[in-house]
Amino acid sequence: MGPESPRTRSPLYSQIDVSHAMASGARQDNEQTRLLRDILAAQDRQNEMLEELIGQLGASQKQRANELGQWKQANPHLANNCRMAAEALGKVQAEFLGSLTAEINANYENLLDGEFMLNEFIDRFGPRMAHLNGILQVLSQLSAIPNPTGATNTP
Repeated sequence: MGPESPRTRSPLYSQIDVSHAMASGARQDNEQTRLLRDILAAQDRQNEMLEELIGQLGASQKQRANELGQWKQANPHLANNCRMAAEALGKVQAEFLGSLTAEINANYENLLDGEFMLNEFIDRFGPRMAHLNGILQVLSQLSAIPNPTGATNTP
């Protein structure tokens, strides 16, 4: 057999109809672009809402700080008493934390193994700790020295 005729030989290059594939790809690109634009618009709106929220929180924080500063100026003697009480209560809190941690360290295994013991511990120390922290926080806020820059300074 001699050389193959051009009819029987497979072509080295073939033709591919890319018009349909390109149109399909273009539609996918357009859909992805639209989705990305929608995501970007949603993020922009979310950022705007966060900025508004920050502005509102900042305004209420400033108002609270101003009211607290006015109260301290109107009641300097009471603010000073709150400062001394906060310092004294801070020492009480340190003693209370010392007894609480000693109780935990001494009864760790019982607290871990027994639900009754854990509940008893929480009932014994939990409310006192919560109330003590709340009172100390209020006293500290009322006794804070106003900062000339407008920020509050708590001891």
